[in-house]
Amino acid sequence: MTKSIRFLFITLLVCFFPSILLASSKNVLQYVDPFIGTGGSGHTFPGATFPFGMVQVSPDTGTEGWNHCSGYDYTDHTIEGFSVTHLNGTGAADGGNVMLAPVLDIQQITPFFLMNYKMPFQHSNEVVSPGYYSVILNNGIKAELTCTKWVAFEQYFFPSTVSTAGFILNLSHIIGDNFNDAWAKVVSDSEIDGYIKGGLFCAATRTHVVYFYMKFSIPIKETKIWEGLKILSNESTITLSKNYLLLPMGGIYLDFDTKNNEKVGVKIALSYTSINEAAKNMSTASNLDFDGALKKAENAWANYLEKITISSSNTNNLKKFYTALYHTAIDPSLFSNADGTYIGPNDHVYSSTYPHYTTFSLWDTFRAENPLLTIIDPEMEVNEIRSLVDIYKEGGWLPKWYETNTYTNCMIGSPADNVIAEAIVDHLKGFNLDIAYQAIRKDAFVQGINHGRRSLGLYVKFGYIPDNLANQATSKTLEYAFNDFCVAEAAKVVGKDEDYKTLIKRSENWRNVFDQNLGFVTGRNSDGKWIEQNFDPVYGNYPFFTEGNAWQWTFSVTPDIYGLIKALGGISQFDKKLDELFSNNSEISGPPDITGCIGQAALGNEPSQRLPYLYIYGDQPWKTQKIVRYAMDHVYGTGPNGLPGNDDCGEISSWFVFSAMGFYPEPPLPYYFIGSPLFSKIQIHLPNGNTFTVIAEKNNKDNIYVQSAYLNGKKINRSWITYDEIEKGGTLKLVMGNKPNEQFGMEHFPNLFSS
Repeated sequence: MTKSIRFLFITLLVCFFPSILLASSKNVLQYVDPFIGTGGSGHTFPGATFPFGMVQVSPDTGTEGWNHCSGYDYTDHTIEGFSVTHLNGTGAADGGNVMLAPVLDIQQITPFFLMNYKMPFQHSNEVVSPGYYSVILNNGIKAELTCTKWVAFEQYFFPSTVSTAGFILNLSHIIGDNFNDAWAKVVSDSEIDGYIKGGLFCAATRTHVVYFYMKFSIPIKETKIWEGLKILSNESTITLSKNYLLLPMGGIYLDFDTKNNEKVGVKIALSYTSINEAAKNMSTASNLDFDGALKKAENAWANYLEKITISSSNTNNLKKFYTALYHTAIDPSLFSNADGTYIGPNDHVYSSTYPHYTTFSLWDTFRAENPLLTIIDPEMEVNEIRSLVDIYKEGGWLPKWYETNTYTNCMIGSPADNVIAEAIVDHLKGFNLDIAYQAIRKDAFVQGINHGRRSLGLYVKFGYIPDNLANQATSKTLEYAFNDFCVAEAAKVVGKDEDYKTLIKRSENWRNVFDQNLGFVTGRNSDGKWIEQNFDPVYGNYPFFTEGNAWQWTFSVTPDIYGLIKALGGISQFDKKLDELFSNNSEISGPPDITGCIGQAALGNEPSQRLPYLYIYGDQPWKTQKIVRYAMDHVYGTGPNGLPGNDDCGEISSWFVFSAMGFYPEPPLPYYFIGSPLFSKIQIHLPNGNTFTVIAEKNNKDNIYVQSAYLNGKKINRSWITYDEIEKGGTLKLVMGNKPNEQFGMEHFPNLFSS
């Protein structure tokens, strides 16, 4: 076959069978669009990162306000600079450390210029893919970014019409503007090192330190120190502090001679323990240039994304899926150095034989992201649990929302219990089971002051948390009850029978905030009286709820849904109330987190994510199939506004990944609800060497309903599968049709409270 005929043959195959593109490792990267989620309330960033790496190098278009929690908002048209730490999809701000901004041939450098410098750009001049970002600024400078686990690679191309290139190294630049102090030194004509202290993520009580070491590809011609309102020449060291500077801003201005070399490259290595460790982390990339680092990042992303392969010719759906899968591997982020050292919550330095991680948005990720990793990347999930156990040993408590080496106590309940309990129930190996159980048991039985369940005493005394004695009381009661259930299930596995009996009984405390007269959960005072007067289940600003209203929280009785069914008057009443939930108008007064609404179910926020699957408890799985498919088609999209809410370290994306595969978890239980697969065939390549395949026969945009199901060739009449069935590999075949089969899925979902 001649080259021309071979080329024509391949071209025809690609045109008529686009799904074969997934056979090549590099081709899967084309379906990832890091711009998805950079608009609206997605709060993602478009820059380069390594799967679960320490570095996230990305442009910052702003540092203030709700829209700039990740540093980038797609509606902006100027860039402040390029920094190397970012959070993925959070509703609170941090990161933006070690920011470089390239400038052109500036004749006079003033503090006012340095503190207000912004670079206009057009989105049409941006190029993004996993591990890569580039932009051509309106002034002609081209910036390219990539990274390895510990090192950011940046290169800048300056117009040939200028002979001098400049950079602003802004040490006071932090997303959220929580700068504390910084120090840096020009070590040689190509090296700078230092540290930046700041943070206070989500009302954390203390700052953290980021150490850096940077090396330029060509010599620095001249440096100027910028401290507040002063410009200092002939200085090599800068010290900044908000405690003594009237204007706590500053950094270093750098000049380069680009007469004979229009490109300036820079490597920036990070560490959270010391400058020396940052320099040692740099050595991991000593043999790499920009292209070599990019190739390494692309290969790492291809390896992660190819854990799941799809047969489909629908490019939009492939982009939704693989971008969502990409978002699930940004956080947690690597926190230990290349030699295994890391800093604990007590500020002591420890050494680990396994990667130690941080950035745990646990109240979000226990629902779908951690269950997803348990299936496709259990080694990562075990290392996450090892890290949580490390934090417990070093700080005395498991974290809620943990960032760098800082407890933040953001959100409610003790969600680390849920993650660890699921791992215990699923019999994951590789972490210290005794200490892990000890940690979650402490949350369940010991009153925390600044940690754990801070309203545990009230919860035990009253059987609920009174609204007049604590804020977010009803949501906390529901969360504590679920935490109790999770720890109880773990206790059952490890043989702690008395703990199990106590906690399984306590897990029914949700009943004490369910008002039979209203048919909703609501606030209740310490005298036992309900908050009923003028009660509106749509209202989302009641002080006894967290990021939601009565519609959403009433159905968050996890996992005692059969108990809720009984409280509502039976399955028919339960289904009727679910119908009302999803058909109601979507007007909700409340915090900006309540987004992505179908009726009163806000799929862009975590308390509502499970709601479409509850029809399976009500023996109407076809309604789950309809809503889930509608959400994938209409609530999730492919543009910058394609995520329905804050991605919360990959959780909102994880909902889509699971739902598109055709099943969804019920943690900590080893069960997965069957929904309506988005693709005709999807294969999960399990780390144990097995493959689990979901085939949706006759699947298309109209055939959204499951007519029948076959597991490994045997017909089943249930709307769930188990963890063991997935892990053993095999095939789940779903025959799809355009009308509901109301006889499918009639085998009841297990009721763990029936005894």
